Amino acid sequence: MADGCRKWEEMEADCLVAVFSKLALDDLAVSVLFVCRSWSAAARDPLCWRVLNFRSLNFMPWSKFARRFTDQNSVTRFSFAGFMKLAVRRSGGLAAELRLPELGSMEDLILASNECPRLRTLALPKLTSENEAQIPNLIPKWENLNHLQFESKPSNFSQLASAISRNCKHFKELTIPCSSIKKEDAAAIVTYLPMLTSLNLSRSFLSKVELMAVLEGCRELERLNASDCVGFEAEDKEVIRKGCRIRVLEVEGSKVEEDGGYETDECDDRYVDVI
Repeated sequence: MADGCRKWEEMEADCLVAVFSKLALDDLAVSVLFVCRSWSAAARDPLCWRVLNFRSLNFMPWSKFARRFTDQNSVTRFSFAGFMKLAVRRSGGLAAELRLPELGSMEDLILASNECPRLRTLALPKLTSENEAQIPNLIPKWENLNHLQFESKPSNFSQLASAISRNCKHFKELTIPCSSIKKEDAAAIVTYLPMLTSLNLSRSFLSKVELMAVLEGCRELERLNASDCVGFEAEDKEVIRKGCRIRVLEVEGSKVEEDGGYETDECDDRYVDVI
């Protein structure tokens, strides 16, 4: 160019990949791919698809994203399963983060277990008890797993915690909000996951006894979110004293009891996605 400036399409491929790796999936799938050949080639690099956050998109067939995707790729029928297969394939086995949307199925999770062996962060949709029973069998395929997030506590939590302990040596963060944390659950956390550095139990039924057991047994905790829980007082001096060693202790909004009771593992309608 006359002014000495280079065109975007003439940037080094590695630079383009570094920029595109910061983009969301919709930008990768329906925007930069269709700008020019150099951008298209860079956007197909597996390094651009290491973060598979499907929760940021609307996969309904009538959504703007779905319409653009079908128009640009000459697809007659859009489906989340089809798009996930495309994204997983483009990740080339390098995906480090996977966040499945509410409509994600067990088939999608099995696909991820086979094609994404390097996952470090996994956020699961709400699963049936039958599907939850399959998760411990998939855990060994993610030996690098560091953070696992549920919508609420799985019915086989103790078995799951045991599988993580045996197979995921780098596991440090667990999110299980909107749950009923019972004695056996606290025992499973302390027994199998004492190495946790971050634990999110927010908006759960969590008695002071179980909370104190976790505080005592997980000595490496750097962050504990027990906010808006039912079962202990946020201002309880013993809780505050026991948790003073933790860098971030969140207990705001927690109280001993609530009108109508709180004896369920299901998320209350007042609560929304924690991500």
